[in-house]
Amino acid sequence: MRIDVVSIFPDYLAPLELSLVGKARTSGILSLHVHDLRDWTTDRHRTVDDTPFGGGAGMVMRPDVWGTALDDVLQDGAHLLVPTPSGTPLTQRTAEELAGEQQLVIACGRYEGIDARVAEHYRGHPGVRVSEFSIGDYVLNGGEVAALVLIEAVARLLPGVVGNPHSLVEESHGAAGLLEYPVYTKPPQWQGHDVPEVLLSGHHGRIERWRRDQALERTAARRPDLVERLDPDALDRHDLVVLAAHGWVPQGGRLVRAVDGAPEV
Repeated sequence: MRIDVVSIFPDYLAPLELSLVGKARTSGILSLHVHDLRDWTTDRHRTVDDTPFGGGAGMVMRPDVWGTALDDVLQDGAHLLVPTPSGTPLTQRTAEELAGEQQLVIACGRYEGIDARVAEHYRGHPGVRVSEFSIGDYVLNGGEVAALVLIEAVARLLPGVVGNPHSLVEESHGAAGLLEYPVYTKPPQWQGHDVPEVLLSGHHGRIERWRRDQALERTAARRPDLVERLDPDALDRHDLVVLAAHGWVPQGGRLVRAVDGAPEV
């Protein structure tokens, strides 16, 4: 996979040299390139922005500069990604889909954002897909943080990046649709807190069941929206008992919050 990032602050992307993403670059699993948008300017001030039409606070990034840059960077089959608070929320499913792409190009806006005609223009380009995405309901100074988040979320899914691929299955927001169970390591006693006895038992079946129960309970307590998406037919009876204890019961082919008169599991 190839990922290109275009920014007026390329040094912001320096953390991509670290950890698993950095190793993926070194090993050749990931081809990652960071570009300075100002390299495509033509005036002596290297101007990338101007005042907004219609008035208002802030500055808007110019479409002509972005267009010149993206024409050079985008390859056939590329997916242009624009971080913006008004974009579609980035999820694990999104990351999984992007991990199968040939080239991702991330356009990091600043100020009041990139002129809207840029995304509109490239949506009409054959061989180019355009998506605007958000990493949360808040506003940042620029798209670089969102680019770092997206790249790490995608790169770790590429074959050979994570040492134990099985860990990708059990983690939060994985295929099971649950939050991950709590994890522990040595020492078994610390500051008056003990590791749950079942994890020291060596009984793999009991450990697996305990972890599953913990994942169900944690998801029910913290992310009811994820519980609503679970398929009751894909859950075993023990799963349903655990969820019922937290107020969720199957009804009409889905899980709903228990109310008076709701069917028992």
